Amino acid sequence: MNMIIDVNEKELDINVKVSGEIDAYTAPKLRERIYSFSEKKGIRMVVDLADVNYMDSTGLGVFVGIFKNIRANEGEFKLVNLSDRLKRLFEITGLADIIDITSKIEGGIQ
Repeated sequence: MNMIIDVNEKELDINVKVSGEIDAYTAPKLRERIYSFSEKKGIRMVVDLADVNYMDSTGLGVFVGIFKNIRANEGEFKLVNLSDRLKRLFEITGLADIIDITSKIEGGIQ
């Protein structure tokens, strides 16, 4: 399945909407599309996963790398609108304790 990545950049606010599946085939495309934003100092990135119906460990790896880079550059990183299945994946791996995964967008960044 294909993956669609929409990025809306407004100064230091980066909003990303991902649709489709994030797996070994599509994860490199995701990383290529959004990793460069993580190198900017003080950015706030929100990734909306409402339309992601599958993600494997390759996708987790992409998000961990981006999260680490954003934190190293004093920024904020949040994943929103995760399905129960995706939330469970982050909880099982322990990443839910490290990365901010919220069920819904709560004001602020648009």
